[in-house]
Amino acid sequence: MCRSIKTLRPPAIPEDATEEEIRAAALQYVRKISGFRAPAAHNREVFDRAVDAVAEATAELLAGIEVRGAKPKTAEPKTAELKAAEEESAEEESAA
Repeated sequence: MCRSIKTLRPPAIPEDATEEEIRAAALQYVRKISGFRAPAAHNREVFDRAVDAVAEATAELLAGIEVRGAKPKTAEPKTAELKAAEEESAEEESAA
């Protein structure tokens, strides 16, 4: 396996893979199997189509994978500022 391609699903990464990460992995895959780091001009179109197809298949795969034992996706994690504001608001309400 190509060592520069990383796992793109949680919990290997904390959040969903970005389009950029998916495309980079697809590019690495196509480079590996074609044996070319960059295609010659006459192969550019087919090379680019292959990267697009692999990226699309990867996105579809990642969207459909169910990781058993993983926590279900919920609302976005709260930032420290938001938590502090909520705590302050709760303290004000209890003091009133």
